[in-house]
Amino acid sequence: MRLFAQLAWYFRREWRRYLGAVALLIIIAILQLLPPKLVGIIIDGVTSKTLPANKLFGWLGLILGTAILVYLLRYVWRVLLFGASYQLAVELRQNFYRQLSRQHPAFYLRHRTGDLIARATNDVDRVVFAAGEGVLTLVDSLVMGLAVLIVMATQISWELTLLSLVPMPIMAVVIKRYGDQLHQRFKVAQAAFSSLNDQAQESLTSIRMIKAFGLENHQSSQFADVAQDTGVKNMRVARVDARFDPTIYVSIGMANMLAIGGGSWMVVNGHLTLGQLTSFVMYLGLMIWPMLALAWMFNIVERGSAAYSRIRSLLREAPCVVDGTQPLSADPGSLDVDIDNFYYPKTHSPALQDIQFRLAPGKMLGLCGPTGAGKSTLLSLIQRQFDVTEGSIRYQNKTLSDVLLDDWRSKMAIVSQTPFLFSDTVAQNIALGRPNATQAEIEQAAKMACVHDDILRLPQGYETEVGERGVMLSGGQKQRISIARALLLDAEILILDDALSAVDGRTEHQILQNLRQWGSNKTVIISAHRLSALFDAAEILVFHKGAIAQRGNHETLSTHAGWYRDMHRYQQLEAALDEVPAQQEPVKP
Repeated sequence: MRLFAQLAWYFRREWRRYLGAVALLIIIAILQLLPPKLVGIIIDGVTSKTLPANKLFGWLGLILGTAILVYLLRYVWRVLLFGASYQLAVELRQNFYRQLSRQHPAFYLRHRTGDLIARATNDVDRVVFAAGEGVLTLVDSLVMGLAVLIVMATQISWELTLLSLVPMPIMAVVIKRYGDQLHQRFKVAQAAFSSLNDQAQESLTSIRMIKAFGLENHQSSQFADVAQDTGVKNMRVARVDARFDPTIYVSIGMANMLAIGGGSWMVVNGHLTLGQLTSFVMYLGLMIWPMLALAWMFNIVERGSAAYSRIRSLLREAPCVVDGTQPLSADPGSLDVDIDNFYYPKTHSPALQDIQFRLAPGKMLGLCGPTGAGKSTLLSLIQRQFDVTEGSIRYQNKTLSDVLLDDWRSKMAIVSQTPFLFSDTVAQNIALGRPNATQAEIEQAAKMACVHDDILRLPQGYETEVGERGVMLSGGQKQRISIARALLLDAEILILDDALSAVDGRTEHQILQNLRQWGSNKTVIISAHRLSALFDAAEILVFHKGAIAQRGNHETLSTHAGWYRDMHRYQQLEAALDEVPAQQEPVKP
């Protein structure tokens, strides 16, 4: 029942719909009391031979008219009640998606994709079902049950009514116990469903790797284990669920036995007529639905309460990066980085330490170093995916934590080292940041990213669907489409996080030439393992274990001993070997 208190904010807002539905339910309950009364009158009239034919048909017509009116009113309250509950589904999912879009990487380190999808679909459905069917059964069972009890007690016999109600308190205690068990078990079952959902999502998104390694049977076995565990936990829910109806039917059966036994004695002793006993038994039959509805209401409300607690726990989670209040001007500014130490959540060793540099407008900054040296971490901090805890990053002499996130991110265009494409056309993927871009602008961005010719060779050119995550494209094509997407934004700061790793050296050279022409007045930050991408950078930072090991331009670093010079010579040697034509094997005589 606590779910109704938790959803009180929505019930208050939609009170007109819910009040209208409740009013109609009360009217329907009153109308349903009429047929048993009329049946009792008809039976007494027929047995005493005092009911004329025209009056009999009149009573029968009234029963039929009542049934038709109840049918029409039920249609109207369903529209009111379920229309309100479906609107709740829309609102919960909107809030859920808005919450996900506000979160940062630290949030997604704690929550898996399958679990989030389960909460947005299955859990929301359970809450909505409780807000619709739960309200219906609560009101219907209370109104109908009370109305029937009042009529039985006042119009027929209050003694027989009390006798018939003896099993009900016992039934209420048992059902309450079932409800508590169901709440706990359903919460566990929903968590198991999240794990199952996550296992399925991971298997589907990595199906190419699974098939490449021949892991189909292994993955199927893992999925079967998760599915088995989910089935066991849902069976525990079903065992509790299955106890509700038998408990109700046993209670109703005992009530009928007491009613017929006590009523027969009262008829024999002249305290009741046969018609009144018939009406009483029919009224008692009307009590079956309120009792079943009450049990069903406990069932679905407890499920909804468990689901809503999972949704609320996520909606209450505040973003780890809080939006600032200071706006940014349209003018370009300098980026000043002064990081003493930065730790990822729940880690004890710093990912970055003692990082200081200043990037003037229109300049290029290069980042390089061994894998895991801290380059991507620095770019994440610049993007404000995490906040600096010891030190600061400033732009236009304002600390990033004080700046409006939308203003700051509108200054940047980013190409990550793992490009993501939506299941849409090539043109729509390029125009993601500028949906109103013209075809000519899209093609110009593609040409600068050296992917225009590749796109024209696709079956429908720019209108080709790339599939989920760009599955039909190569890694190099996906990277270049992502670069075209960033260039189309024409942002002040362009960040390339190892965004040229999947293209060959010649294509990389052409893209960098195009970037120099495009970004003569743009600020560019390039992180790369291939050092040729950094030759034109005004300053290059060489990272090692989260710190700056070397800094300077290409000419300086390539002549001083260190990681940069060694890697540059190695890559030069590698490029020279690639250019040596392969020796042909001698032709056998």
